[in-house]
Amino acid sequence: MSETVLFEVKERVGYVTFNRPEARNAMNFEMFEALVKLVDRIEKGEECRVLIFRGAGEKSFVSGSDIMELGKRTVLTAMENAQIRKGLFSRIERLPIPSISAVNGFALGIGCEIALCTTIRVGSQNARFGFPEINLGILPGIGGTQRLPLLIGKSRAAELILTGRIIDASEAYRIGLVDHIVSLEKLDEQCAQLATEMASKPSIAVKLILQALCPEKKIDMGEVVETLSLGVCFSTEDSREELAAFLEKRKPVFKGK
Repeated sequence: MSETVLFEVKERVGYVTFNRPEARNAMNFEMFEALVKLVDRIEKGEECRVLIFRGAGEKSFVSGSDIMELGKRTVLTAMENAQIRKGLFSRIERLPIPSISAVNGFALGIGCEIALCTTIRVGSQNARFGFPEINLGILPGIGGTQRLPLLIGKSRAAELILTGRIIDASEAYRIGLVDHIVSLEKLDEQCAQLATEMASKPSIAVKLILQALCPEKKIDMGEVVETLSLGVCFSTEDSREELAAFLEKRKPVFKGK
């Protein structure tokens, strides 16, 4: 497996670590492919009863998509990429075992979308959440526009997505984006305790409960609209200008085209 995603099992708990700390664990193609192979392995085996997703280092869970790869996408490749990633995230959401996001530092864009796919979200006090895609002239395209409103309500989701604002752990907890807040030093310990408790429960009952809770029927159709909208965004001059301005560290000039 690629070193960009690490995996180990301790006492029936699987630990998935996004491992690009030098890039704040930004999601690139190599990391995504490693995650696909890992989910394949988890679906086929019985190595663990609970999964914990976490980010290497203290600065980020996953800080978003790799901006260098993002800038190379066209309308078609953006839509194709979104569809492939949606498929993987749906598989994570539908796993027959519970999952926990142990969020340290930044969980932005696709990082926040990964957290939304897990059963429970635990944030450290230094956690930061947001969907800054609007600042790049695009939108959250891997289920963010669908799962976030289901979790925190339509108006709050609209505000976060339309402003691109990054919120701290206390606000994320207040609006229901995270379920628990702990100190950074206690994050791994608290998540491990929660995972161990769930891992001790009857596996068949756990699987049936997860099936009953899954909101997939509400999401599937909305994701079609999301994908098409993302493709349109990548066709605009404003989107290309925003990405160029970001890489060149200057203020963008929008034309409404």
